Amino acid sequence: MAGVSMKAVRSRMKSMENTRQITKAMEMVAASRMIKAEERINSVRPYFKTMYETLLDIAVNNDELDSEYLRQREVKKTCYIVIAGDRGLAGGYNAGVLKLAYAGMDEKSAVVLPIGKKAVEFFRARKISLLTEEYAEAASVSISDCFTMARLVSGLYSDGGCDRVTLVYTQYVSVLQQNPGKLELLPLVADNSGKKADRDSLIIYEPDSVEVFKAIIPEYLGGLIYGALAESVASELGARRTAMDNATKNADEMLENLNLQYNRARQGAITQEITEIVAGSSV
Repeated sequence: MAGVSMKAVRSRMKSMENTRQITKAMEMVAASRMIKAEERINSVRPYFKTMYETLLDIAVNNDELDSEYLRQREVKKTCYIVIAGDRGLAGGYNAGVLKLAYAGMDEKSAVVLPIGKKAVEFFRARKISLLTEEYAEAASVSISDCFTMARLVSGLYSDGGCDRVTLVYTQYVSVLQQNPGKLELLPLVADNSGKKADRDSLIIYEPDSVEVFKAIIPEYLGGLIYGALAESVASELGARRTAMDNATKNADEMLENLNLQYNRARQGAITQEITEIVAGSSV
């Protein structure tokens, strides 16, 4: 009986060691990719800031600006751009962003542009209308794809196919913290509270600010989508690194416990053999 117990413990120990090797390798891969992901975030953020400040400058310093992207209208249909991952084993990364996107969503008046395999599967299973499934692999989405998506979404909004565009992604704070969030892309909301309070805009736009504003919108949206994608990729890597680190630590604890059980079983087997030898010699 003791021998069978030792065999079972050895089998579990071997299985746990194999699992630990996998989780440790995945943790190291995620850690190495995190460096590049963080560099991409830091390089992208200044671009968004410049684009946003340009749009804001045009919107608040032009009394005659009348753009369809600024008009508030009754929301009959909403387009959601949802960024999730392609794989699991990343803690609550996918569940968090998908839960946030689905919360409060009216299935009949919603259309989703999913980015990532998990997002496609999630909304397809709930039979929610998908704008396209072309970006089912988040890892292969390039910056040009982001601008293509922006033109698609801005065209849909301009043609009246939707009345609001919302981006749902995961904001990267640190390796240990990633926050799912929503960002309203369209219509644009310009804060006019400080309009021309300090100075008039010193920038001259050619041919005029209205045409520049209209041309910038798809570029602005494309930049936001790419930035959100960069944030989401870094968040997924951070979540996976943390999850795999915790899994490795749990495997170490289980191996320690299994090793203790194995030693106890081995000691029990030795004690039983000694008892049988002593009992046999005394007959």
